[in-house]
Amino acid sequence: MKDKEKEEKKKVTEVSPEEAATPEEEGQEAKEPAENAPEETPQEKEIRELTEQLEQARKQSEEYLDRLRRSMAEFDNFRKRTEKEKEQEKTKGVLEVVSTVLPLLDNFERALASIPEDEKQNATAKGVEMMYQQFVSTLKGIGVEEIPAEGEPFDPNKHNAVMHIEDEKMDENIVCEVFQKGYSYKGQVVRCSMVKVAN
Repeated sequence: MKDKEKEEKKKVTEVSPEEAATPEEEGQEAKEPAENAPEETPQEKEIRELTEQLEQARKQSEEYLDRLRRSMAEFDNFRKRTEKEKEQEKTKGVLEVVSTVLPLLDNFERALASIPEDEKQNATAKGVEMMYQQFVSTLKGIGVEEIPAEGEPFDPNKHNAVMHIEDEKMDENIVCEVFQKGYSYKGQVVRCSMVKVAN
């Protein structure tokens, strides 16, 4: 009997390590391979760090490029706005000057109209005519032109009707006479023509 009990005890104590392992120990053994994974080499670490730096530099360069494009667009808008404002100020100045000198042009025309036919060839008349032509030429040179009126359809934006007549020989709303010439600067009316309108 004693020999049998000794053999059974011996069998119990001779259990293999695999059979005696507890579930916790098995879990630890399973974790060991992950923990024992090969560490990052210095070269791999350097490559990873350089890659991160490169990505950061790329993002920063894109941000700087976006800022530059925005600044360029803002400057271009500012330049266009400034040019437009300068052109408007120039136009305003020209209109003020031209409207001031137009009465002088009217006086030249009245002076020429008052010269008798037999005196139009003398030196004084020719001198007045030359000054008048130079005046008109100078105004044309800066963009001031006479507004067509006589024989044209009446346009309230360009013509100021001060008289109406009935004339069967003429069509309706036709300018038949000009009392005072009108002028425009680059398409903008400086002064309307003072006219007589038929029908």
